[in-house]
Amino acid sequence: MSELSSNELGRHRLGRHSTAELSPDLDDYQLAEALVREAGNLALLMRQAGLEGHQKTSVSDVVTAADHAAEAYVLEQLQRCRPDDGILGEEGASEQGSSGRTWVIDPVDGTYNFLHGSSYWCSAIALKESSGALLGAIFQPEADKLWLGGTTRTATLNGEPLTSFRSREAGGLGRAETPLAELGAATYIHPTWLADPMCAMPWHAAATSAAALRMFGSGSCDLGRVADGELDCWFQHSSPEWDWLPGQAIVLAAGGAADVVRVNGLEWFLAGGTTAVRQLRAALESGSVG
Repeated sequence: MSELSSNELGRHRLGRHSTAELSPDLDDYQLAEALVREAGNLALLMRQAGLEGHQKTSVSDVVTAADHAAEAYVLEQLQRCRPDDGILGEEGASEQGSSGRTWVIDPVDGTYNFLHGSSYWCSAIALKESSGALLGAIFQPEADKLWLGGTTRTATLNGEPLTSFRSREAGGLGRAETPLAELGAATYIHPTWLADPMCAMPWHAAATSAAALRMFGSGSCDLGRVADGELDCWFQHSSPEWDWLPGQAIVLAAGGAADVVRVNGLEWFLAGGTTAVRQLRAALESGSVG
């Protein structure tokens, strides 16, 4: 059975739960919110109907028919609703576009978690132009959490504004100024990279600078929680655009900070409060061999 036919079969099995045709009249934020919600729910329903995973680069780097079906749905809706925009998807969607804008799609972020029955996975999308990300949307179906934000709209979680970076306790530092040594850091590193000193040295320097570590396996879910305050900060190397831009846009829209630094030939991506991001960068740079 071809991948396309397996996508169609998966959507057919959903019956009355089939995905919606969206209106081109939706603004970009409304469209992004609808796309991740529909894609996430489609993937969840397909998992409930039964899925198998296939390795891409390793045992932990897998893909399912739900990844492909969710991306195909988003691609179809964007081609109809935003025909002039470009499209870039983790599972191969690619449209050049003529508007100078590109939608970046991650249909299922945290596929290893998704395939093994964990709720810690999401669908994510960003809209970018040459200057960077304009907006991001992340939907975690089983937690019913939808983060949304961008350059022209403050970040929200399920419609409620996110203000933790801007709040300050009486007589104390605000979250944006709290030092890394007092914060927990979310991160991810594949075990094989720990055998490479060029990666392991900066990672270890940053990891040991934080008060605690958390490793959950979905960068976009992590970044949503950095924006809402459930997690303090985040760092990871070699993040593709679909793993970085949706969450970056939301963290910035919440009043947080984000940065990218190159150490030992690898790009490291950082998000959190201003002080935490600055100190994470310094820690990573301390692991440089050059």
